[in-house]
Parts: sequence; C-alpha cells; structure tokens
Amino acid sequence: MISTRPTLLLVHGAWHQPGVWHRLRAELDALGYPTRAVDLPTSGPDARGGLPDDADAIRKEIAAVGGPVVVVAHSYGGIPVSEAATGLPEVEHLVYLTAYQLDRGESMFSFHGVPDPVDTDGLIPLTGDPREAFYGDLSDADAEAAIDQLVDQRLRVCVDRVTEPAWRSIPSTYVVCTNDHAIPLPLQEKMADRATDVRRIESSHSPFLSRPAELAALLDEIVTSRG
Repeated sequence: MISTRPTLLLVHGAWHQPGVWHRLRAELDALGYPTRAVDLPTSGPDARGGLPDDADAIRKEIAAVGGPVVVVAHSYGGIPVSEAATGLPEVEHLVYLTAYQLDRGESMFSFHGVPDPVDTDGLIPLTGDPREAFYGDLSDADAEAAIDQLVDQRLRVCVDRVTEPAWRSIPSTYVVCTNDHAIPLPLQEKMADRATDVRRIESSHSPFLSRPAELAALLDEIVTSRG
C-alpha cells in the first residue's frame, strides 16, 4: 500500500551530521512516515561553504522526494530551511525544533546581538560543555557517544543573513524544548511568536536522542492536525 503521509525531511544543526536522527527515524518509520535526512556541507570533517550551500543541499533533497514534504529543522538547521523552502509548493509545513526561525535580514549573530567578526573564513570553536548544552537529559554513556560524533562547523553560517524566510508563506510550528541550555527559553519563545502554531516538549536541546518516541508522537500530531 502506498503511503499517503508526507515525507519528513530532517535537517540537523551545527556540529552535527545526519546520523543524529537515527533514533527518531526508527520511531517515525514505526508510525508509517517516510523520512530523509539532509547532509549539510557546512558541518562535517570537511566542512565547507556557507548558508547558500546548506540551502542548496536542502532544496535538492526536497526535489528528490517527489511529493509532499514536511521539513523538520533543529537548532541552526532552521536558518537554511527558512532560506531554502521559500517558493517550493511541495513543502506543506515547517517544524522548527528549538531552531532559529529568523526573519528577513537576520543572521544567527545579529539575532543574538553579536557583531560580525572581521574574518569569517574559518570554523566555529565549540565552547563550553556540550554535555550540558546539547545532551542534558541523556545518560552519561549516550551523551559521551553523541559528543564523539560532533564535527567541525563553518563560522560563515553565523553571519550569513536570511533573505526571504519560508515561514512567511508556509505554515510553521515551533517546538519549544523547555529544558534547553543551548538556546535559552526566552529566545525560543521570541522565535515561537513567529510561528503559526507552538508546541512544547520537556527536554534538553536534543529530544531526537533523549525522547525519540515522544518527539515522533508530537510530530505525528503536528502533521495530522494541520488544517
């Protein structure tokens, strides 16, 4: 039987790679959802390019689906998704999972009030404790495994600015992660005000690892309740 469910296109955040979605994809598969995961070129052992390159990678994945798509963006992934999905009729809905839902002319740094560096041709150092920032509700073993998978991230993506954000023309849901220590709750709430709908999950920055079944159920509810 051919599935009538849209494909969920999963877009990872900074320092991460597509494999970070493996637990969530298994749960979504059990619910009958086809999934694809984008490999953003600005993250990886050979990190390269900037926001336009990530947006192009997303557009290519959307085109490859060949049918209706709901895009799920995590953290930094929200920025290239907003840039990529504008004007694509096959994209039915956008989900910003504790993600940057930026407006016209905004960059990650400008949203945080951080001045652009003189030189953007390099990598973003991973400052602080990634265990605390990304994986606060994972077991020690799972957090250590996740940290071992972190990769290089291009700095340029922090200063590249969104042109025409897709959420201005495509319905969107913002999923607030209430225990997130990477993107503080007040900033999530500020961006959530831009979304068509807002949901919440009691998790740290990475519920696809710590609460995959709960997140899959929430995504299913978002998809099936769209008016």
